[in-house]
Amino acid sequence: MAEKFNIHAVGKRKTAIARVYLRPGTGRILVNQRPFEEYFPQETTRNLARQPLSLLNLGAELDILVNVTGGGVEGQAGAIKHGLSRALVTLNGEFRPMLKKAGFLTRDPRIKERKKYGRRGARRGCQYSKR
Repeated sequence: MAEKFNIHAVGKRKTAIARVYLRPGTGRILVNQRPFEEYFPQETTRNLARQPLSLLNLGAELDILVNVTGGGVEGQAGAIKHGLSRALVTLNGEFRPMLKKAGFLTRDPRIKERKKYGRRGARRGCQYSKR
């Protein structure tokens, strides 16, 4: 790996957008200028966001800075996972097959469906009475 690198990548999930910056360092992760554990108090969301690092056994030699906006906690964690995967591929192209096989480089296209007129929601219509 190059000694002086500063890599930027963008990840998206639902309405959340994460901008991920990689730098050489000591393994510190900051999300919106807050420590990672403080920003994501639940272990499940922390594990979701760190999946690319655990798959590649990385993290101790990288400082990761993340700016994330929009969405909820799970969507933001998914956006960080997507952006981190893209940044790691930019860092080292040999990581691409492993990340691609795990599905981390594919953007999840599922978003909320809009409400339609004449209905109560996106799919829910009025109750039908036969008699």
